[in-house]
Amino acid sequence: MKITVLGSGTSSGVPVVGCDCKVCTSTNSKNNRLRSSCLVEVDGKVILIDTTPDLRQQALRYNIRRVDAVLYTHTHADHVHGIDELRVYNILQNQPIPVFGHQTAIDHLVHSFAYIFRPPSSYPSFVPRLMPYAVEGKFDCVGVPVQMIPCSHGPHTTYNYRIGDFAWLTDTNGIPDTSLELLKGLKALCIDSLRIKPHATHFTLSEALAAARQIGAEKTCLIHLTHDYDHDLFNPTLPTGVELSYDGLTITL
Repeated sequence: MKITVLGSGTSSGVPVVGCDCKVCTSTNSKNNRLRSSCLVEVDGKVILIDTTPDLRQQALRYNIRRVDAVLYTHTHADHVHGIDELRVYNILQNQPIPVFGHQTAIDHLVHSFAYIFRPPSSYPSFVPRLMPYAVEGKFDCVGVPVQMIPCSHGPHTTYNYRIGDFAWLTDTNGIPDTSLELLKGLKALCIDSLRIKPHATHFTLSEALAAARQIGAEKTCLIHLTHDYDHDLFNPTLPTGVELSYDGLTITL
């Protein structure tokens, strides 16, 4: 299995528009963060988690030539609004692409992007062809076993994912005990660590580190990062086995 972090940043990305702070003006590429997403290549399949507004840029930068399936964690704009970019893969692959998510996410996608989910004959122009699947628990994703991991996101729920010995936990400020049970024995974990100061819907650094200790993965990468984090300053201060993610980070299991 190969995991590529396509975007390590929060909803605004880094640099933030109009910001002149040290991180936003940094020449270190690891401080330049696209919106949160990753690519999992396993058993010959290419699975994308979320379609960010930066998907075209991510696809070009990391030479993504096919997408066999998409897993949606939730429907906030920074995780969904690149959905139209999937149409290129329909042309390249000459087939529809299955997209998976909790029933609430699938309902939202079908309603908000109705032009995508209508029969092809009703909208014959260049639009994505996607097959929506509402899932929960453990399910089959194009032949790959995937476990859904519900997490708190303030008053809402984010439906994150475990694939084999890897888990991607974006946009969360709490992991229920039932979900912690599903995260035992991980070799690699990517977990939300938005910023240093408290936040109503995301883990802070101290909260993410506490959750990482509880989960006990062999390797933990912090994701969904704001411009609070200067990579070169913060990374050396993290505990053994924990690091700041960055765009293009790869993990091989």
